[in-house]
Amino acid sequence: MAVLLEEIVQSVEQWLNLIKKPQPYVNPNLDPVLLVPGIAGSILKAVDDENGNEERVWVRILGADYKFRTKMWSRFDPSTGKTESMDPKTRIVVPEDRHGLYAIDVLDPDMIIGGDCVYYFHDMIVEMLKWGFQEGKTLFGFGYDFRQSNRLQKTLDRLAGKLELVYNASGGKKITIISHSMGGLLVKCFMSLHSDVFERYVNNWIAIAAPFQGAPGYINSTLLNGMSFVEGWEQNFFISKWSMHQLLIECPSIYELMGCPSFRWQHIPLVELWRKKHSDGKSHITLESYPLKESVEIFKEALENNTVNYDGVDVPLPFNLEILKWANETRKILSCAKVPPGVKFYNIYGINLETPHSVCYGSEESPVVDLQKLRFLQAKYICVDGDGTVPMESAKADGLNAEARVGVPGEHRGILSEHHVFRILKHWLKAGVPDPFYNPLNDYVILPTAFEMERHNEKGLQVTSLKEEWEIISEDQDDQGITADGNSLASSISVSHVGGKQLSHAEAHATVTVHPSNHGKQHVELNAVAVDAS
Repeated sequence: MAVLLEEIVQSVEQWLNLIKKPQPYVNPNLDPVLLVPGIAGSILKAVDDENGNEERVWVRILGADYKFRTKMWSRFDPSTGKTESMDPKTRIVVPEDRHGLYAIDVLDPDMIIGGDCVYYFHDMIVEMLKWGFQEGKTLFGFGYDFRQSNRLQKTLDRLAGKLELVYNASGGKKITIISHSMGGLLVKCFMSLHSDVFERYVNNWIAIAAPFQGAPGYINSTLLNGMSFVEGWEQNFFISKWSMHQLLIECPSIYELMGCPSFRWQHIPLVELWRKKHSDGKSHITLESYPLKESVEIFKEALENNTVNYDGVDVPLPFNLEILKWANETRKILSCAKVPPGVKFYNIYGINLETPHSVCYGSEESPVVDLQKLRFLQAKYICVDGDGTVPMESAKADGLNAEARVGVPGEHRGILSEHHVFRILKHWLKAGVPDPFYNPLNDYVILPTAFEMERHNEKGLQVTSLKEEWEIISEDQDDQGITADGNSLASSISVSHVGGKQLSHAEAHATVTVHPSNHGKQHVELNAVAVDAS
């Protein structure tokens, strides 16, 4: 009986071990990572200074629009460069729970149905925990009031304090910053204005989908017509486009995302208007085009009589020239930024999606008569390649000494959940088995920027075709494989296999083309076709 009892006890112990929640994997050798979100990427809470009550105002479902209008609508103070809530009793704060990760993980933790639409860094955090990162030891978040300028001293002071905290919490290890979208501008401002602090605490900076030269098409329409935080049916739960518009008119961060007028764009972003003109007693329809600087006059006239009804009073809310002046100074600071010695910078940008570049209002059949009606018209976009929000041209043009720039097919916010991005990060963070595509001699990564595979039957044969493209960047690159005259070099590879008794035959042909470019960059294309006859 004792033996049976012992067997029962052992069986129960084994069962308990099976159902016990496994301890998370922790890799003690990892360096700390700080995640920095972009615009609208931090949970914000409103604190009532009279009674101390605190409530989440971004993002929420119940009473979202009302709370947004009463707590988040703001006015810019040119003497301080700060945007202050119109409610004098309201103070906006960012929660610091989970070492800053709570504020940038799921932006509305209460949302059950359609919750993935408010995911921000959620998937990346989950993935990094699998790699052995640990909240509060090697993984941290930095949320901030995204209404403010990217060079607001209060935000920069908070970031300096956060870097010191992360450095100390990890036992004096230098930090890798991973920024997304506008967070890249915030980090770049900090690096420019506080280079010594940046160099002291930071080892690597990885920017993802950063609008280094702005997002002209998207922001121009936003200033005139507002924006929706999410697309699809879920947007009905959040802030109305018009309520969001009223806030953004007074946000320095939005003006800092306008297209940079001093950047040498391949095609200059425009605001275009179909207008009716009169000359010689006749009327005709023409398409007027306004480049970045000239388009300011369009914004001024279109928003000249714009107002917002706050607490029963109509408050003027025109295009804010004081904020534009502030934003121009921010751009000067951004243009002077340099990566400090000892810090490595990497850039991941989104590709393969139609992305607003220029905007057009009206048509030949229905020209614009009154500029102040632009607010109520639907913009038509002229698109270029990018991530749907930031043009690839802008995201690539960081103006910094980069270790690598990698284009990844993906949507602006969705790119944070892309497996391809996880693979790149895992390699750069040294968080697993070394990537087989890594070249240790030149210290760069060869990763596909485009990938296509197709299978089909052709005359009884199974045909598989593969196309991949890479961009390789390395300062030490010696241009091996490039012809002396700088032309592209193509190489062909053929492999065949004949089966035994089954009389099968398979063969493959591949062509590798290397295109030279500037600044130690090569573009590599692989086209392969395999045929299997059984």
